[in-house]
Amino acid sequence: MIDQATLITYMVIVLGFVFIPGPATLLTVARATTSGARVGIATGAGITAGDIIHTIFAVVGISAIIATSAVLFSIVKYLGAAYLVYLGIKAILEKAPSSLGQGRTPITALQAFRQAILAEVLNPKTALFFLAFLPQFVRPENGYVLAQLTILGVLFAFIGFFSTIVFAVSAGGLGNFLRRNPAVLRWQGKVVGSIYCALGIRLALQER
Repeated sequence: MIDQATLITYMVIVLGFVFIPGPATLLTVARATTSGARVGIATGAGITAGDIIHTIFAVVGISAIIATSAVLFSIVKYLGAAYLVYLGIKAILEKAPSSLGQGRTPITALQAFRQAILAEVLNPKTALFFLAFLPQFVRPENGYVLAQLTILGVLFAFIGFFSTIVFAVSAGGLGNFLRRNPAVLRWQGKVVGSIYCALGIRLALQER
């Protein structure tokens, strides 16, 4: 069992991480602003599910394989980048509505959830982060190492989910206000699409 001091230290550090705006925050805010808080929360839930999958990868050793294989790292990285760019181009090219409730078919929470899982799982930097970060808080004297890694990874995922809920609710409220403006309706898809494309390009340019 993880000792209390280690657990508290870990949670404080993770709270600092998850409230610093990063790719997960941008994805959540983009979805919440254009489609509402519910879709933003679903995006956060998808990212959380992706982080739990990365925890499993770290526990069973898949992350270590990705870390040591330049070819596999590149394959996963470019698949993830291509997927984000695809979502971005799709959003940019989608016909903008002339008024609220017309034109664009809003993305459903389930679609947002699925897209977020795939985007998070196909980010090899997240796999390497879990592989490098979690073991720092594992103490062999505290018992089964794999169980400790699992607990730490799941905690990270759910603390991250809490942060995305905060961002999604805030952005969702702002989005409801902005979407009453016809100019925002015309440009929201292009802005969100540009964010996704930028994240895809950023991922493609990352090194191990």
